[in-house]
Amino acid sequence: MDLRHLEYFVAVAEELSFTRAAARLHVVQSGVSATIRALEQQLRAELFERGPHRIALTDAGTALLPEARAVLDAAQGARDAVAQVRGGLRGTVHLGAMTSVTILDLPGLLGRFTADHPGVTVRMRAAPSGSAGLAQALLDGEFDLAFLSDIDRPPAGLSITTLARVRMVAIVPASWPGDAVTLAALAERPFIDSPAGFGNRVVVDRAYAAAGLRRRVALEVVEIGTAPEYVRHGLGVSIMPAFSVPADHPGLKGLPIDGPELWWTLSVATATRRRPTAATRTFLELAADYVRIG
Repeated sequence: MDLRHLEYFVAVAEELSFTRAAARLHVVQSGVSATIRALEQQLRAELFERGPHRIALTDAGTALLPEARAVLDAAQGARDAVAQVRGGLRGTVHLGAMTSVTILDLPGLLGRFTADHPGVTVRMRAAPSGSAGLAQALLDGEFDLAFLSDIDRPPAGLSITTLARVRMVAIVPASWPGDAVTLAALAERPFIDSPAGFGNRVVVDRAYAAAGLRRRVALEVVEIGTAPEYVRHGLGVSIMPAFSVPADHPGLKGLPIDGPELWWTLSVATATRRRPTAATRTFLELAADYVRIG
């Protein structure tokens, strides 16, 4: 068994496709298939269940995946040490990101990092299941680091650094009376919110549970930046981080909540069981410079 065997295995496991893995590795598909077969013969176990339209990891493959990633991480660490002596970073940073988080200038961060370190490739992906999904993917070794917001039950094994805290506000129609609003008053209307697992949903669910109140979530939106549009069209109310409320938006206003203050957090996290590569550490050092509040 050599590093190439493990590299090919991880690529197929992450892509769940020999074709996509071959494209990612810049090799022919037959080479990937032959390498996986050779690895299975060495281990005397099938690593993938192969079907006509899809493949899946077997129990043996699932057990091998974190160990394979750890070996590849160690090998990359050795390359990083040599590269730093010779000057210049090399490798790949796998980044998990949230969408519609405008207080993080992610394009600016990625542009600066890739300009300063052209030898590093950044592969970025968002998790449709929100911060909870990003955290699990981080623990599973799919990401080197991830930007997260609040998690209902933060799993063990993460190192989390808070980058910003943002007050949450009620998004209501412009005709709403008064300069503040209570949780009880909002609960009389349908809610537009994110699905379970998203940080802003966690904060609001906790607040209503603590107040002993119930609300009805009528619409779930993955992009928190779209919530104001649903409110504008009379479909309900919402509670979102202040940055998601457009300035001077016709038909809308953002009101402070009369009661306990609700805060949304932006954090960056790594998995404690994986030693961050030099490229990942450098990316982490830059991240805080690209948070914009106010």
